[in-house]
Amino acid sequence: MMRIVTANLNGIRSATGKGFFDWLASVEADVVCVQELKAQAGDLTPAMRAPAGWDGWFSYAVKKGYSGVGVYSRHHPVRIVEGLGMPDIDDEGRYLQLDFPALSVVSLYLPSGSSSPERQAVKFDFMERFLPHLAQLTASGREFIICGDWNIAHREIDLKNWKSNQGSSGFLPEERAWLSRVFDELGWVDIYRRLYPEAGPEGYTWWSHRGQAWARNVGWRIDYQIATAAAAARACRAAVYKEQRFSDHAPLIVDYDIAP
Repeated sequence: MMRIVTANLNGIRSATGKGFFDWLASVEADVVCVQELKAQAGDLTPAMRAPAGWDGWFSYAVKKGYSGVGVYSRHHPVRIVEGLGMPDIDDEGRYLQLDFPALSVVSLYLPSGSSSPERQAVKFDFMERFLPHLAQLTASGREFIICGDWNIAHREIDLKNWKSNQGSSGFLPEERAWLSRVFDELGWVDIYRRLYPEAGPEGYTWWSHRGQAWARNVGWRIDYQIATAAAAARACRAAVYKEQRFSDHAPLIVDYDIAP
């Protein structure tokens, strides 16, 4: 059995202060993908870089206090791929791939477009260029699990106030159609939705800081584990961890019937 976790930390230093690494010691995972480090290499303590029992790999954004992804693993990878070979994207620290003998695991942080029209344009550009990469991964014949904050709620069931958010970044028709292409044309599988086709509020992974969204569970499901078909077929169970709050996102935990 292999347990994989994805968690947007909204700042690794902030999440540390909220107990993330204490939880990491108890979660019994094999691989943990994190996003939105908001830190550079020099900002990480030894315990953040390599917690007891783990090795950590990271892709930092050039801009300080911004973006960045990482992967913690109990198993040493045979290859590490940092970035997509696209300098403007890679400067934001959005893609880190670890290849293991049985499969590859990716930590992904897709841009948000909510702050401005300019950032929405950056998001659309990323999506356009990332789709061929996803096709290449599928064609490679390897099994992949891409973990991360995709910043898109795919269906109406994936957010509480879908009617009023149809013009909002993260639920735009173009974004949702793009994610449908990832699933329907390229054959990738949304693990949580495959396991729980009708799950609604219990699947939310992000809550705004406004309007008591957490207390009222007015959330969005924007954090995913998306896998190639054979790996997806080995997914046994999934859960969103909400007992503690490390950021405005909640970790998504998936167990796979795969030897680590």
